[in-house]
Amino acid sequence: MFHLSQESEDDWWEVEALYDLCFAPGREALSSYRLRDGVDPVADLSLVARDGDQILAGAIRFWPVKVGDNTALLLGPVAVHPTRQGEGLGAFLIRESLSIAKDLGWDRVILVGDAPYYSRFGFVKLDDVVMPPPTNPERVLGVALVDGAWTNVAGQVIRLSDTPKSMG
Repeated sequence: MFHLSQESEDDWWEVEALYDLCFAPGREALSSYRLRDGVDPVADLSLVARDGDQILAGAIRFWPVKVGDNTALLLGPVAVHPTRQGEGLGAFLIRESLSIAKDLGWDRVILVGDAPYYSRFGFVKLDDVVMPPPTNPERVLGVALVDGAWTNVAGQVIRLSDTPKSMG
């Protein structure tokens, strides 16, 4: 059993260490990190999962971005400690955070990832949305939290300089 809570300032280093453990060296050189530079993650959606002994088992963060004239959430990174993988924690973090995002009034979420994994959460390839290079366009996925939220949404994904609490 895991306890889900909003990431606190005291969690930051521990979460960063988890991301370093779970991802390849140089993860911050990825183009998606350029969208995060100088922008705080959305606090209400930056979540940590701890086990009964308060050991960090997983974490997820979201960042506000613009796609054309529309605001969206950029999901990532999401990570589960190697000793806790295979227990459904990653799926739990994604489902819970998407539910919270919808409740907060967000309409759409974008990520760069594997379609076979993320399709079970409703993510589909976004043909008209362009992430900064050198992102593989086949890996640019989105989910509508509100029916039609991606309809007629197209363009370059750019970073926001301010972090709104909730926005459609």
